[in-house]
Amino acid sequence: MKFGILFAYWTHDWTGDYRYYLKKAKELGLDILEIAAGDLLQMTDSQLNRLKMLADELDLEISCNIGPAKQYDVASGDPLIRANGIRFLTSIMERMEQLGSHTLAGVMYTYWPNDFTDLDKPALWTRGVESCAEMGRTAQQLGIDLCLEVVNRYETHILNTAEEAVQFCREVGNPNVKILLDTFHMNIEEDSIAKAIHCAGDLLGHLHVGEGNRRMPGQGSLPWAEIGTALRGIGYNGSVVMEPFVLPGGQVGKDIKVWRDLSGGADEEKLDRDAKMALSVLKQNFLR
Repeated sequence: MKFGILFAYWTHDWTGDYRYYLKKAKELGLDILEIAAGDLLQMTDSQLNRLKMLADELDLEISCNIGPAKQYDVASGDPLIRANGIRFLTSIMERMEQLGSHTLAGVMYTYWPNDFTDLDKPALWTRGVESCAEMGRTAQQLGIDLCLEVVNRYETHILNTAEEAVQFCREVGNPNVKILLDTFHMNIEEDSIAKAIHCAGDLLGHLHVGEGNRRMPGQGSLPWAEIGTALRGIGYNGSVVMEPFVLPGGQVGKDIKVWRDLSGGADEEKLDRDAKMALSVLKQNFLR
């Protein structure tokens, strides 16, 4: 397994100085930095190339995370919006190829956060499958895995469980369209996190980890030893990316609903120490 972190652990907005956070990830002993996929469309070729050069120099991988806005909903009943969403995500994948990034993770089968104005789940599901199948063909050509995130009922009504994600991916029928499970969301929706991991099986392409209240692994009550056993049980050897959200304020705090300071008033140095401790917890439980 390789271990990483989402840059937004340190930020209040869905953007950041990724060169700075690459260096920080290396200092913390991580293998992966996960960044905001949409930012790739704002970068010049020169900026992308410099970011790739630094990642290569540090021997780090970059994964990309996306929660498409409603105007990019690939499950929309409006064919123009669906086409717009497919173009948007395809453009991101093309920039990822230039960056040397091979994992696009997020709620790409619809939009996020969902406002639940359209509750026709069967129709949304069907259109989402069709769109993901089309995007999957591009992903396959570019060597990118589309990892569809399973999230809780308060953020979407399409994929809430591993079982639903398995069925969705089987209908898509493309080996580059996989599942992203997240311990925070599984803690809300699944009867058993371990059983959900086994359900996903070899379709599991990416894993996000964090406690049930969004703190760092090891700072809450989730059964990390049991989760590690389940991962080893399915032979998982992919990415494990920490996705804690502990800072209130900004667009990140608003979207994630961080209404209190979960960091305990931590400065950046303390946030770094907490990340390093969480990495130790994960390795102790996942790499036996």
